[in-house]
Amino acid sequence: MALHLGRLSAGSCWRVSRAGRRGLCAWPGRCAAARICRPPGAPGTEQCRGLGHKSTAGGGPRLGTGLTTALAGLAGLAGLAAAAFGLVERVEMVPKSTGARSPSSGRPEEDDDELTRRCSCFMAPPVTDLRELRGRPSDMKTKMELLILETQAQVCQALAQVDGGARFSVDRWERKEGGGGISCVLQDGHVFEKAGVSISVVHGNLSEEAAKQMRSRGKILKTKDGKLPFSAMGVSSVIHPKNPHAPTIHFNYRYFEIEEADGNKQWWFGGGCDLTPTYLNQEDAIHFHRTLKEACDKHGPDLYPKFKKWCDDYFFIVHRGERRGIGGIFFDDLDSPSKEEVFRFVQSCAQAVVPSYIPLVKKHHDDSFTPQEKLWQQLRRGRYVEFNLLYDRGTKFGLFTPGSRIESILMSLPLTARWEYMHSPPENSKEAEILEVLRHPRDWVR
Repeated sequence: MALHLGRLSAGSCWRVSRAGRRGLCAWPGRCAAARICRPPGAPGTEQCRGLGHKSTAGGGPRLGTGLTTALAGLAGLAGLAAAAFGLVERVEMVPKSTGARSPSSGRPEEDDDELTRRCSCFMAPPVTDLRELRGRPSDMKTKMELLILETQAQVCQALAQVDGGARFSVDRWERKEGGGGISCVLQDGHVFEKAGVSISVVHGNLSEEAAKQMRSRGKILKTKDGKLPFSAMGVSSVIHPKNPHAPTIHFNYRYFEIEEADGNKQWWFGGGCDLTPTYLNQEDAIHFHRTLKEACDKHGPDLYPKFKKWCDDYFFIVHRGERRGIGGIFFDDLDSPSKEEVFRFVQSCAQAVVPSYIPLVKKHHDDSFTPQEKLWQQLRRGRYVEFNLLYDRGTKFGLFTPGSRIESILMSLPLTARWEYMHSPPENSKEAEILEVLRHPRDWVR
């Protein structure tokens, strides 16, 4: 039985029971220490400059989303991270007052340390054992795992508050080859038809197929006995509201690390956030893009325009000649100028998800709509499905990976969609207006 979270109030605190050990609470806005949850090393107002990514001789990224996306998540991050999820752990909520012990607590005083207080804000215990996280607080894998757990909790809390009657099912899964993840899914809520926010933290040896794909994109990898150890983690989400005037959003942020035979480690970050409205609302588009631009601008004035264009180019439905939505930002293979600077950039982007999107849902979820507008939403969702199944490299990689957990890979798909043969909206209609933008992307923030 999956864990179910009812409506989450600002003061709520629940804990997950696992084999008699104390678990972790649903994010209450502020954690037990009465402050916003942040992972170790959160920079505050610190900024960095010169963020970028290395390219192949041909000018393209060394590794496209096919592998990084595949390894680092579930929906938009589907692939090896979604492969062989043999075990979905069953968890249940118990009151905070039970006094059960935290996972992997070695000493009584550890129950009250800084890491435990931070983790008390999450939807479920971290994938990695707390003793391991506590032993490497400065390691990027620790920082990134805490960031994606924090992001998952913040987004789920915001969605639950907007929906009012939402119930999230929370599935913890384990990957026999190493690692696991946490999938939080809401279906048939008052506001959201389907909303999924998932994290994955996986490790093991890269498959030969994955290694070949990396080499084909320009990476030089030194294997030992044909093995290439890797670690990958990410957060991925797709949110489909019921009201056709409230837009769909997708985001994912991920970190990937490999260790070559000589001990050298290669690493990179990827991710992005994009908006898919059924109908065009220019104020909404400007708000969404401006919020993302502000997050990018903290780290360099060239980042937003570069990653905005990358987003427009990537989410292109070739056979339709149109984009999936009105874009946002998208990037992959970010590995310069330093690991810490790129992490801070990704952290800023992740923290921009809620303020970029939740105001739009609050604005529109009670709008009146006609049967014709609902029909158009269903047709646009059909386009969403087409992109994910036909063009998204991560989803395709995951679907064709033996042992993949298809349920998690397809989490990004809406509950309902529609296809009509040769459908074309009337000229000068609201439906034709959004199509024009999807065919010719605009600069929403100048």
